[in-house]
Amino acid sequence: MNQVVLSAKGITKHFGGVQALRGVDFDLKVGEIHALLGENGAGKSTLMNLMSGVHTPDQGEIFIDGKPARFHSPRDAQAAGIATIFQELDLVSSLSVAANLFLGRELVHPHGMLDGKAMLREARKRLEAIDRSIDPSQLVGELSIGQRQVVAIVKALSYASRALIMDEPTAALTVGEVDRLFDIMRGLASSGVGIVYISHRLEEVPQIAHRVTVMRDGKVAGVTEPNAPQAQLVQLLVGRPLNELYPPRSDRVGDVLLRMRQASFRPHRASPGWQAPSKIDLDVHRGEIVGLAGVMGAGRTELLSALYGTGVPGRWQGEVTIGGKPARLRSIAAARRAGLAFVTDDRRGAGLMLRMSVGLNLVMSIIRRISPNGLLSARRQDDAIKSSFGNFDIRPKNPEIAVGALSGGNQQKVVLAKEVLGNPSLLLLDEPTRGVDVGAKGEIYARLRKFASDGLGILVASSEMPELIGLCDRIVVLRNGCSVAEFSGGVSEHDVLAAANGREG
Repeated sequence: MNQVVLSAKGITKHFGGVQALRGVDFDLKVGEIHALLGENGAGKSTLMNLMSGVHTPDQGEIFIDGKPARFHSPRDAQAAGIATIFQELDLVSSLSVAANLFLGRELVHPHGMLDGKAMLREARKRLEAIDRSIDPSQLVGELSIGQRQVVAIVKALSYASRALIMDEPTAALTVGEVDRLFDIMRGLASSGVGIVYISHRLEEVPQIAHRVTVMRDGKVAGVTEPNAPQAQLVQLLVGRPLNELYPPRSDRVGDVLLRMRQASFRPHRASPGWQAPSKIDLDVHRGEIVGLAGVMGAGRTELLSALYGTGVPGRWQGEVTIGGKPARLRSIAAARRAGLAFVTDDRRGAGLMLRMSVGLNLVMSIIRRISPNGLLSARRQDDAIKSSFGNFDIRPKNPEIAVGALSGGNQQKVVLAKEVLGNPSLLLLDEPTRGVDVGAKGEIYARLRKFASDGLGILVASSEMPELIGLCDRIVVLRNGCSVAEFSGGVSEHDVLAAANGREG
């Protein structure tokens, strides 16, 4: 694995008055999986776009097999054997898998008609080399996210004879789908394809990468081995130690806000794959951040959604009180009246209206409050928007742009800000930093701690163990829908995982 297939030397790039890249050197070897890490704005997407032909560099050169290459379009890069899979998959949901694989390059009969049978045969052959479970005649919209990712890879491989660039390929995948994707990536690498793997998930790096390059402020901050300590990667990413990401825990908490004793949720109808909360014991005090830990399928998301009324219809049994009063949480409206707010783990699918402006997204949850007598108050709307921008440092500071145009970290700030605008007493968070870079995570942690210090209670479910241990005052472990253990913040990861897997004691 010594031959370099793709490299960039001394690359600079400006966009108006902004310098996105400052003399970047990068190389990818034959059969290598090279992880490229960096915060939003670090320059990794710009570098990716230069290597895939979306942009051209202001200075510096790109090389293929040691020879200078000049890409004026993605077609030029594809012709050189380089393909890119962007985070927003370039697939058409209403078309079949086969139609997507041949989109723009359809097979036709001599008389000009589409040869559907030939495309199905060829599509099946290509899919079988990677994943036999996908039917080429099935609509893409009917596939899971993981299966769509496989289709995107198969499509890209018709170009990627030399190098494949993957932007956040695991951001929306389940644990099982991530494992399957990694198996596919290892197979591609063993066949000689070099892979650039862009991700925010530091815990995945040692599982898949051969080498790691970290970017910060448009420059290469360092190149490390994949098994480098996470603290070292964080230091390179944000320029400060890992322990500085998490604000100090509070030593003062208020009264019990949420109290659950042997609380079980009884769905009105069975829902396959939905883990109903059962025999839950936990408290959340005012001013406290409580974490929910557990392996995939333990019931973390289901507990939050059942409290907020977004899960399957049903009713609670056992003791569930909010502020000392029995809570009847059977709908979103009832939950909001009780002072609950909820941040979903799917901000793009359920948390935001991507085509609407940042400002409108922020105020939609409080539209009645800022509309006295049924008329929208422009002054109240502006005050609410300014408050959110100030509290969460949303960038760019322009409420008129579409929220879908923001980075993942800033989209997540908008989701959090709009829920806090409703002045809840209890904030439910499901995977609050999923798909968010390390720097933005630190900002979100600081703001959550600030709101907790102001008296807000926070119940957070996360699959990132360092996040739970570093952020939370207490951690409640779930297994098979039940609460099985509780730990103080700062507990060892080993103890939490042992309880989550049934090995405590």
